[in-house]
Amino acid sequence: MASPAGPEPGPLASLRAHRLVPVVAIRDADAVLGLAEALVAGGLPLIEITLRTEAAPEALRRASTVKNLVVVAGTVTTPDHVKLAVDCGAKMIVSPGLNTRVVEYCLAHDLPVVPGVCTPTEIETARNLGLKTLKFFPAEAYGGVRTLKALGDVYKDFSFVPTGGVNLQNLGDYLKLPIVLACGGSWMVPADAINDRRFGDVEKLARDAVALVETLALA
Repeated sequence: MASPAGPEPGPLASLRAHRLVPVVAIRDADAVLGLAEALVAGGLPLIEITLRTEAAPEALRRASTVKNLVVVAGTVTTPDHVKLAVDCGAKMIVSPGLNTRVVEYCLAHDLPVVPGVCTPTEIETARNLGLKTLKFFPAEAYGGVRTLKALGDVYKDFSFVPTGGVNLQNLGDYLKLPIVLACGGSWMVPADAINDRRFGDVEKLARDAVALVETLALA
């Protein structure tokens, strides 16, 4: 996702390898270990915990103790959020919009950051900041695959991570686009399954998504 010149940071390499980002707004930190272990067991050792809930900081702390799991902080909207997320163990920062203060703070501290964009003007601003991997959000609300195809004609040197309305049914359409690095979504980590501790369901959803990605790679 968004990174300055130089070697691709670990979290970005993981995202490139798996092409999926489970996005969760967790409300009970006690559930995060079971959730994280289910994702790892399902072949998807990556989680984005959004800073939308009071439980998020503690959930980040606990998730960061799970072996081989890449922990990402999402919905990061201020430099103070960045500091909090990193203190809690996050290895990458994702924001819903292109907040230059957040991006500049991350770049100054060598933190991988993926800001959200949905217009050419925002993409140009990201270019000026030295970024080439961006979140496309909210994807479906802003035209989804059709919009990304149009952007891809102009911004071939960028990589995008569409999030917002992406699900198992349209995942393949997004991942087939050359400019799409990975897709983020909550369908792999549904709130009811987390709340009810149905982590077997999460593992199956992760496996199904991973299997689709593998099928597309062989096509």
